[in-house]
Amino acid sequence: MKSFEVNFDGLVGPTHNYGGLSFGNVASQSNSQQASNPKEAALQGLEKMKALMDMGFVQGVLAPQERPDVAALRSLGFAGTDAQVIERAAKEAMPLLVASCSASSMWVANAATVSPSADTADGRVHFTAANLNCKYHRSIEHPTTSRVLGAMFADQEHFAHHAALPAVAQFGDEGAANHTRFCRDYGEAGVEFFVFGRSAFDSRYPAPQKYPARQTLEASQAVARLHGLSEEGVVFAQQNPAVIDQGVFHNDVIAVGNGELLFHHQDAFLNTEQMLAELQAKLATRGANFQSISVPRDQVAVEDAVRSYLFNSQLLSRADGSMLLIVPEECRANPRVWQYLQGLTAAGGPIREVKVFDLKQSMQNGGGPACLRLRVALNETELAAVNPGVIMTPALYDTLTVWVNKHYRDALRESDLADPQLLLECRTALDELTQILKLGAVYPFQIN
Repeated sequence: MKSFEVNFDGLVGPTHNYGGLSFGNVASQSNSQQASNPKEAALQGLEKMKALMDMGFVQGVLAPQERPDVAALRSLGFAGTDAQVIERAAKEAMPLLVASCSASSMWVANAATVSPSADTADGRVHFTAANLNCKYHRSIEHPTTSRVLGAMFADQEHFAHHAALPAVAQFGDEGAANHTRFCRDYGEAGVEFFVFGRSAFDSRYPAPQKYPARQTLEASQAVARLHGLSEEGVVFAQQNPAVIDQGVFHNDVIAVGNGELLFHHQDAFLNTEQMLAELQAKLATRGANFQSISVPRDQVAVEDAVRSYLFNSQLLSRADGSMLLIVPEECRANPRVWQYLQGLTAAGGPIREVKVFDLKQSMQNGGGPACLRLRVALNETELAAVNPGVIMTPALYDTLTVWVNKHYRDALRESDLADPQLLLECRTALDELTQILKLGAVYPFQIN
């Protein structure tokens, strides 16, 4: 049976803004308070989705969240009508209003961790929504994320959904941004690679000193247990605390994997040689020929990797067995990174081509091509069980482009977030979107 790795890209929401909310994310903080362009951001994301579809990849869409999150503001003591809640928050606690308006759900690499049926004990595809409890503006996402994923992958014969882990620091979970799967073929048993920044209970693991380590070992282990993964099918590795302190807030900012290949920076991990040996040994038992490409620090410094988002790229397998690397325009703008990539593709290794996409609106807020997609490995039967309304087609692309142009603003500043009309615009747009994507009622305003 044929199998696929489907990329479900996050559709940028109508309140896309530069709030500078993510401590430890260099791009997010450096562009704080600039005017954003939600319409351009959404269209840039759609263009990437269409381009991958046109290249023959199966491509899906993951809906954004309702923002501002009035229910979250009410839980913090702001009362009255929706308009009064927004007005009071703007007057008394603007940072909370900004947080409740964040469109960070666009980076669906943080939406959940996904294990394909070939790896799990019950032979179903498992999803665990990420609690994202390191940042308040992201911690409010998982209830809606769970409902959206449940509407996309509704067939209980093929899909299993788990609630987010306890929302405490010991179980900080950032989803697929710290998870990669290696395999010979997407439909065969593979090895799932969980990367953590710290341990909550074991002092033997060093922690970063400047920025928080968002993913804990204990959260990764819990997800592996929930998904019914075998000991032979998992590897846990620690991210280098020194690179976290240089702005590498998720593993997907310093490494990316696909199939039998790990593409990573020399300084990405602790105990790198031991970790690579474990991956190679476990993958060998599954018939896979594991390879790694380590990018030397003397060719690409960690700072260059963070600024260009070289590793926050999509590594895609093509029909001829070669791989394609999808990178943001910032990689071409960085001379050292671009020189490295030219040498990489000329070397005749597994990565044969690099394609560049303009994702400036997302990049300025701290997310590149890999942040914008959640990877789900599916066989033909499972793909047929996915809600067809979320699978990208030429007609859906055209419909969503019209929808964005109809509902999105082309400029948004912090002061605009206090406009109650923005909430009405967002709800009107999302109500129409759920009909386009055939999701049913997934947003609080549709349920309550």
